[in-house]
Amino acid sequence: MPIIYKLCPSPLWREAEAAGVFHGMQIDFDDGYIHFSTGAQVKETARLHFAGQDDLVLAAVDAERLGETLKYEASRGGDRFPHLYAPLDLAAVLWVRPLPLGTDGLHVFPDALP
Repeated sequence: MPIIYKLCPSPLWREAEAAGVFHGMQIDFDDGYIHFSTGAQVKETARLHFAGQDDLVLAAVDAERLGETLKYEASRGGDRFPHLYAPLDLAAVLWVRPLPLGTDGLHVFPDALP
């Protein structure tokens, strides 16, 4: 099962959990799709786009459950990133974990990532 990841501020994710669906963050609305990262991409995404931000969560999502609304498209450096062209049904979420900042200012990821 391919797993993709979403970084998100905790308060926004809690709103999504209450609604049962995640509609995205401002950047997602601006671009017209929900941004995700693969396991190989997520740490760099955190470093580039969420540097120094605390109170984040990391959500692991079963990519197969998203169907044809999930597209892998060229982005940073030509790398293909997963983009979801629909709201995220939280039934596809495998787990959600806090993503704290370490003493070095970088996010501390769970050991379970590839």
